[in-house]
Amino acid sequence: MDKTAKELTQLLIVGITPYFLDKEVFWFEENLQQVLDARHTQNFFEDNIVFLEKDHSFQFSQFLRKLDEMGYERVFKVSEPGEFSQRGGIIDVFPINCLQAARIDFLGNEVDNIQLLDDKKFYPAKLSEEEFKKTREVIKKKLKSQKLFSELKGLKAGDYLVHLDHGIGKFIGIEKFETTVGEFQEYYVLQYDKEDKLYIPLGLERKLSKYVGFQDPKVSRLGSSLWQKTKRIIKEEVEKLAKELLQLYAKKEITERTPYIEDKELESQIRDSFPFQETPDQIKTIEDIKDDLSKNRPMDRIVCGDVGFGKTEVAIRTALLACANNRQTALICPTTILANQHYNGFKRRFDKLPVRVAILSGLQTKQEQKKIIGDIKEGRVDIVIGTHRLLSRDIEFKNLQLLIIDDEQKFGVKQKEKLRQMKTSLDVLSLSATPIPRTIYLALSSLKSISLMQTPPQGRQAIKTEVAPYDTKFVKKIIHAELSRKGQIYFLHNVVQTIETKAAEIKKLYPRAKIGVIHGRMPEKHLLEIMDNFQKEKINVLMATTIIENGIDFPNVNTIIIEDSTRLGLSQAHQIRGRVGRSGTKSFAYFLYNDKDMTPLARERLKALEDSQELGAGYRIAIRDLELRGAGNILGKEQSGAINKVGLNLYSQLLAESIEKYKS
Repeated sequence: MDKTAKELTQLLIVGITPYFLDKEVFWFEENLQQVLDARHTQNFFEDNIVFLEKDHSFQFSQFLRKLDEMGYERVFKVSEPGEFSQRGGIIDVFPINCLQAARIDFLGNEVDNIQLLDDKKFYPAKLSEEEFKKTREVIKKKLKSQKLFSELKGLKAGDYLVHLDHGIGKFIGIEKFETTVGEFQEYYVLQYDKEDKLYIPLGLERKLSKYVGFQDPKVSRLGSSLWQKTKRIIKEEVEKLAKELLQLYAKKEITERTPYIEDKELESQIRDSFPFQETPDQIKTIEDIKDDLSKNRPMDRIVCGDVGFGKTEVAIRTALLACANNRQTALICPTTILANQHYNGFKRRFDKLPVRVAILSGLQTKQEQKKIIGDIKEGRVDIVIGTHRLLSRDIEFKNLQLLIIDDEQKFGVKQKEKLRQMKTSLDVLSLSATPIPRTIYLALSSLKSISLMQTPPQGRQAIKTEVAPYDTKFVKKIIHAELSRKGQIYFLHNVVQTIETKAAEIKKLYPRAKIGVIHGRMPEKHLLEIMDNFQKEKINVLMATTIIENGIDFPNVNTIIIEDSTRLGLSQAHQIRGRVGRSGTKSFAYFLYNDKDMTPLARERLKALEDSQELGAGYRIAIRDLELRGAGNILGKEQSGAINKVGLNLYSQLLAESIEKYKS
């Protein structure tokens, strides 16, 4: 450090509290004596002040504990107000009441030296008054952010928690200790590597967050510098991501298009033809979209909702608004089955309105495709629904303005970019059945337009879920129960080579079953023919691979049998379960398994499905899987490694803080 660094004889460090954050830097100088006197009469000042004097005693371990309790964050190297670092008996700290960081050199429990850190090559430069004010605002937001992301409800022994300063530990319970005679304090107890324990007083939750990750994390070692280094690397990655997000946000802000105007009469007609009661989330999402489209900047909104919670209706209402403004809509889906289903649904809803709906997929003859492509170019089609075929070079739109991407998580990054490049002022509505974690929502809500649909439709019942070993008598009983009430069944057998053999086996087991078979290697026309027969109830048991995972909606199918459930990922199993229970009828999902395939991980996944049968469970069912997949879809797959190292909650908190910092 610079030999000319200014030495101090005393240093005041105040706690990170709203009271002190509202004070100007000169206030602390002018009121120093009053602040010090108040320590003797008011607990607030006693708890939130450290006053150090050169050559005076101050217990070293107590000083470190006090910095922690006053909200200071332990880091590898100090760079911002509210941080501190330790190397042996040397503490660097940047008090929130100072324009500069300081170094305190302890000799045992005596303050040997206090110096300002002013080597600008290695340490933060002295803040100007203006920078000081801005920093305070960022810290205030950081405090709020910490509270938001430190949700500890439902905490159980054995859960992993992340401490901002000490890393990942295992929660083992809450213990009560006598602090002074007759006074008790409760503590969260965290176990770290080498059986070390950390005690955090109740009331200091803002430094804790639940660990959410793909696998059980590596427990940190208390006192090791590895956590500080890991956190620094993750912070750098997060700040880079925050800058990229802000650049995208800035680009969106400068593109303009003519605002949409509502057509109340058309809206009323489409609303009246909706056979259900809108959920509060549907109403809110539709209003948010209308608000987006009434502005002169392009919409880019993602709608996240559990399977069957009404995202399609939101798409229909949005497409109607585009039609009312003489603008074309393209709805792109990942599979032909889903495109076909959307086409039939849209056509039915727009049947009595002056709206022309078309489908474009590999199912049509070249002649039919040519005719539709011509109609799109000439503006004779208002809404076109299709697969990635819509991205082909031979497609030209007359006035495309709205792009709806269904199951957007099924499209790769390059495909999404191609979609967005179709026209810079395009309004984009993405529908996703991968639930977005609340934490990511909080982190991104100031940049991205996100709608969460978490309310189940009225009359919808939870799907009764049962996990059991595969047994032919049990399967026969399940089929009999469903077909006896005139219902239909999905039977999931995910091996194309043996699916016909399995169908014959089930027919022999239950001769009354009318069985159809579908899989992804079938000619599309034949596949749609079977689906059509299933819809018309000429087939009552549909033997299928995981091709049924996305977007298939048949209200009379209320039992699903998954034959070899150990092979499914948790998010996929939850999606497949959502294929039944689409009406008010009681529905059942049977996850069957062979004992020889049951691994500890598979057992855990199946238990998670059985434990979370309530509606909308997708938002908490896969805290170890779905949430991270959601994070990966929204932030990019390259972020998942970083998320695993610190947990999703802390990662999201750091992201929210970085976004606020750069916005400021």
